[in-house]
Amino acid sequence: MMSSINNKLIAKLSLSFFLLLVVIGVAFTGLTVFITNKHFEEVTQRLNSQVAAHLINEKFQNESPFLEDGSVNKPLFGDLMHDMMAVNQGIEVYLLDDVGQVLYSVVLDHNPGKPVTQIDIEPINKFLHGNKTAYVLGDDPRNQDQKKIFSAESYDVNGKQGFIYIILAGQQYELVNSQLFSSFFLQLGAGVGALIIVFASLIGMVSIWFLTRNLREIIFQVKRFQDGDLNARIPNAETKDLSTLAVSFNEMADTIVKNLDEIKSVDALRRELIANISHDLRTPLAILQGYIETLEMKDQSLAEEERKKYLNIIWNSSERLSHMVSQLFEYSKLEAKQIEPHKEPFQITELAHDVRSKFEVLAKEKNISIHLEIRNNIPLVFADLSLVERVIQNLMDNALKFTPVDGTITLKITADNHEVAIAIVDTGEGISEADQIHIFDRYRKSESSSNKQGTGLGLAIAKKILEIHNSTIRVISQPNLGTTFQFGLPIYASPIA
Repeated sequence: MMSSINNKLIAKLSLSFFLLLVVIGVAFTGLTVFITNKHFEEVTQRLNSQVAAHLINEKFQNESPFLEDGSVNKPLFGDLMHDMMAVNQGIEVYLLDDVGQVLYSVVLDHNPGKPVTQIDIEPINKFLHGNKTAYVLGDDPRNQDQKKIFSAESYDVNGKQGFIYIILAGQQYELVNSQLFSSFFLQLGAGVGALIIVFASLIGMVSIWFLTRNLREIIFQVKRFQDGDLNARIPNAETKDLSTLAVSFNEMADTIVKNLDEIKSVDALRRELIANISHDLRTPLAILQGYIETLEMKDQSLAEEERKKYLNIIWNSSERLSHMVSQLFEYSKLEAKQIEPHKEPFQITELAHDVRSKFEVLAKEKNISIHLEIRNNIPLVFADLSLVERVIQNLMDNALKFTPVDGTITLKITADNHEVAIAIVDTGEGISEADQIHIFDRYRKSESSSNKQGTGLGLAIAKKILEIHNSTIRVISQPNLGTTFQFGLPIYASPIA
């Protein structure tokens, strides 16, 4: 697929480059013909600039261009035209008066029509005053839409003044020129076309190879990545000609690899979670099934006291199973971001006393003391009351599990100018640094802990709840020196009345 795209791109670039050269070639050919024609006209005009002056000096000295009655001496101009056309058939001679009026021309006699009878004398004066070397175009008496190169000279004969006006490239010249022009244009076009093909092939291949060098490297790395080489990256992406594309590919590849790693990690945790949940659910289910089966089998022979004992075990197992399922459901909703906190101002100290009262009964069973350390003037916090209570309960429940008999659990509340800090401190076995990294991961329990009860979701749920409150939880612990869990809640800022 990449090779096909590469070939199409090179083909399009080659075609575009060839068409560009064709346009340049056509423009070059046309411009060359135009400039060549103008150059030839200028050379012709300069070479023949003295023709009119020579005519007056040589011919008009011996014979007047006007007869005695003031009419034009047509035989003189007939002989004159015959002599000149023997040298150059493109020449046309006109006799003008001093204001540019056409008095006579042999050409007009032999080619009747509607000639221009008034010639603009400004170009003639410019020609005469410019030492007859300037490139000047004048009116064509036989075609008012064209300008032609000419030679001119003024005369003053028998009281008559005017100009001899000689067109150096008349209609005969135009006819021959048009016949040769097609051949010249074809020859020049063929030559330019051949050069275009040669140079288009050579320069095109070199240019396309050079211009697509970076693109080919990008395509090569993309193909490697497509084939499974996740380490494929474009080196020095920022310095490439296509730097935006190269940098974007590298960033995309990094993102894909990161997402794949996250997916692999999540999948591994999912499998671990399913395995651990299956194991923990199996235990209370096995107890339920075993004691229910025993009740069915020994229903008539069991004593009342023993029956109550069995029913109590079944009840405790069902409670444990219900608690585990509730924790799993709660964590799944938190992870799916289906729980939104309903924040309100409340007194955290009152919540701390309520939690202490609930856990004192359980603590007495293990002879554990629960203390409150609350600073004076603790301000209101702004959070979801029920979710914060869930966090503190999970941390207290965790502390009870890992605090030995005759131990102590302390609930501390302090405040500064920005937040209220809540800390649960126990005198349990502590947590190693290696385990501290994972204790908030779902279903991760301390491997060094001797207490293996629970689903391992309590701390993960607490962390998720604090995350949706834009807060974090910290753990401070050392083996055999107890553990402290600490988090902060924002102080409620009452609106100004």
